[in-house]
Amino acid sequence: MRYIDKLERKYGRFGISNLTAIIIGCYVVGYLLEVMQPQLVPYLSLEPGLILRGQVWRLVTWLLIPPDSLDLFTIIMLFFYYSLGTTLERTWGRFRYTLYIVSGLIFTVIGAFLLYLITGDALTGAYRYIFTTYYISLSIFLAFALSYPEMRVMLYFVLPIKIKWMAYVYVAIIGYNIFTYVRNGIWMMAVPIIASLLNFIIFFIGTRNLNHISPKEVKRKAKFQKAMAQSRAEYSEGAKHKCAICGRTEKDDPNLEFRFCSKCNGNYEYCQDHLFTHEHVK
Repeated sequence: MRYIDKLERKYGRFGISNLTAIIIGCYVVGYLLEVMQPQLVPYLSLEPGLILRGQVWRLVTWLLIPPDSLDLFTIIMLFFYYSLGTTLERTWGRFRYTLYIVSGLIFTVIGAFLLYLITGDALTGAYRYIFTTYYISLSIFLAFALSYPEMRVMLYFVLPIKIKWMAYVYVAIIGYNIFTYVRNGIWMMAVPIIASLLNFIIFFIGTRNLNHISPKEVKRKAKFQKAMAQSRAEYSEGAKHKCAICGRTEKDDPNLEFRFCSKCNGNYEYCQDHLFTHEHVK
């Protein structure tokens, strides 16, 4: 996605570190408010009609409303999502992960206002909390499944299953829910689902690769793996990784992540700060 590469080169410094921890921290604040000050919770929801009347804080405070009730299963899922989110942040880089999450939040707000303009309703009463962070959290899971489809997780701590199969089940459930809402005439319930997951839909369309099984791609991957092995042999006596841009190695900072760039013509390795911002060598 070249436009994201351009954005990262220009605005990469604005990526938010530990964004997943911040999101979960918002949930913790929300749970505390539900227990200690439950009368304040109705003033936090995303309700466009009330925002247009001056309650602009709702543009942000809806992030404090947890996606589900607090129980042992929810606590386990929060730790699970924290693990997925931090892994994605290390893999994609701070900027791309921030862009992914923030775009999902923005699409949700836009969806709420579009629904308000269409229905002319303040989204109060039964529909007050239909715009929540639930599907934002789900988008993290789907993005992780797309990035690491073969990774296995222990379902209910017992059954090992590839994460891609869990993603297929979630997508099927989402599709069924949308179909059911529309068929039963409550299509407004489908709007927050689509709006919240629009970031994942755009990401999926922009990153899918239909040529990954072509002979040309198989040959390229084999050449790339050979180059990786050769590079590691070259650094065996000293540092194993070295950024082609800044020259840093894992000895300079043991927390640095290094990756080879498959788009560069040659054997070039980059640190996490330059993996997505360097100019490809042709």
